[in-house]
Amino acid sequence: MASGVAEVTDPSWTIAQVADEFGVTHRTVRHYEELGLIAPERRGTQRVYHRRDRTRLALILRGKRLGFPLDEVRTIIDLYDAPRGRASQLEYVLAQVDERRADLEQRRRDLDEALTELDGFEASCRTDLAHLR
Repeated sequence: MASGVAEVTDPSWTIAQVADEFGVTHRTVRHYEELGLIAPERRGTQRVYHRRDRTRLALILRGKRLGFPLDEVRTIIDLYDAPRGRASQLEYVLAQVDERRADLEQRRRDLDEALTELDGFEASCRTDLAHLR
């Protein structure tokens, strides 16, 4: 009966379950483990992932989606594990967010300009084609 209680309070997942849930390969999960970003429990040759590992993997993947390099993701995750409320930690994360936002906004402006230029080029080509027909 005690094992049933442990399962309810401390669920665990296999590498296959974690990889499927997050839409990544087993190799990707093992790569993050090799980098020390996650540290699943080992039971013989089997990796056992707990809630903390899943939370860290979610943070890694979110950071990657937002374009943060893995070294920044590591720093942010390590701050996540530290006691909350330290002003310097939060200021660091906010500075990283500000930098990333500025980079993404510049990329959006660049894309908008490229699309506008492409629209003009397409219109010109269509006009030229219409005159050739």
